[in-house]
Amino acid sequence: MRYDNAVFETSFGVAAQLKESDLPEIAFSGKSNVGKSSLLNKILGRKSIARVSSMPGKTVTINFFKLDKCRFVDLPGYGYAKVSHSEKLRWAELMETYFSSGRDIRLVVQLIDMRHNPSKQDMDMIEYMNANDIPFIVALTKCDKLNKSERLKQLESICGVLTKYGNINVVPFSALKGDGTEELRKLIEASLD
Repeated sequence: MRYDNAVFETSFGVAAQLKESDLPEIAFSGKSNVGKSSLLNKILGRKSIARVSSMPGKTVTINFFKLDKCRFVDLPGYGYAKVSHSEKLRWAELMETYFSSGRDIRLVVQLIDMRHNPSKQDMDMIEYMNANDIPFIVALTKCDKLNKSERLKQLESICGVLTKYGNINVVPFSALKGDGTEELRKLIEASLD
């Protein structure tokens, strides 16, 4: 699959704006500031197709990127405390509509910061996907911020938390060094077969 010819297609901020799905979709989910835009840019081999923000909570829309065989879908980050209650409700409705509207979602790449154990919101998202039979993998971002022994310890700890969901692919990832990029691409491509 060609990643470098991806184009930003559109954004939707409210559930009523979502258009029907006509291509398989690979969605990217995670907390605010977990590194979703950086991961998307690395996988797509582009510097700034997905906008990286220094402030968490900036992605407030669902952003669609068209590739030759699928769409990448950048979901709004969750868990940012400085967002109003009404904004959290809008995000929740947007996410609920996205996942329940019969789209051809082949895979969700769930991002978790490798430096920390999964948060309650991370686990809620994983529970939701598991309960609704939505296929997902886990990308552990910012793995370059840990030394080798810390990395192994965190990988073991996080995989231990996830064992109740079966055999889940867990990929340590670094947007800085590129660790995990090829493995994520292979898992994405396998989901499209």
